[in-house]
Amino acid sequence: MKKILVPYDFSKTAVNAYRFALDVAAQSGGTLYLLNVIELPILHDSVLMPVLNFEEQLLKELKEKAERNFTALLAKYKPDGIKIVRSVQFGPVLGTLQDFIREESIDTVVMGSHGASGLREFFIGSNAEKMVRFSRVPVIIIKEYYKGPVRNIVFPNNLDTEEQEDLVMKVKALQHFFKAHLHMVWINTPLNFSPDTETLSRLHAFARRFALRDFTIHIFNDWDEESGVIEFAKVVKGDLIAMGTRGRKGIAHLVNGSLAEDVVNHNPGLVWTYAIQPDAVKVS
Repeated sequence: MKKILVPYDFSKTAVNAYRFALDVAAQSGGTLYLLNVIELPILHDSVLMPVLNFEEQLLKELKEKAERNFTALLAKYKPDGIKIVRSVQFGPVLGTLQDFIREESIDTVVMGSHGASGLREFFIGSNAEKMVRFSRVPVIIIKEYYKGPVRNIVFPNNLDTEEQEDLVMKVKALQHFFKAHLHMVWINTPLNFSPDTETLSRLHAFARRFALRDFTIHIFNDWDEESGVIEFAKVVKGDLIAMGTRGRKGIAHLVNGSLAEDVVNHNPGLVWTYAIQPDAVKVS
């Protein structure tokens, strides 16, 4: 985690993300990027010049306000030798973040979230949820400030070795970074039931396949996968849940949804996600 992006909107959860990212950057010796994205309203006028003049003044005032907020933040939570790069950009939030990640070669995003529920979750979702779906680099979602350390990582697993090779390598790197214990878990539900003897055999084979270390294997029963993941994390005192997502879009997302995005919206603790890319899938 050498180049860490914190999308910053000056909310409480964004402050929590910044403080956690400071701790991560201190541990990794990395650079922390603070990015405030300002999404502008669309203005219309029959005479072009008044609109342009108004927009120019508006942009200047918004940027100055953002810079003042950055200065206040860094004064309150001093970086202590950590390199901070701060930026204010105008444009659509998701697209601007994706461009910034690519242009600056960001390797990790740490993002605050209030979550989403009800109709907003189904039709719109949160910015954090969209980052989880579309980001090509790992994303850590945080709601309340977490000082750490991260000692226990929960890794829900579907035991698909071909699909998950890239994901597992990144989870192992995450575990190594935090020097944490890995809790690999299969969530047994009525719709996804598997006998314990069969599941345990597959879990052990998966662990051998990827040479996992400092881990335990679990089977946890619940009515659905989302509540199972969240409740299991409580039981083992998991500090962080690590999950892969397929990044479904359009109708596929509406029909199938995303377990990772649901956990991001509803879990109160840290969630690390990585969108499995089609070109990253390797066939043994």
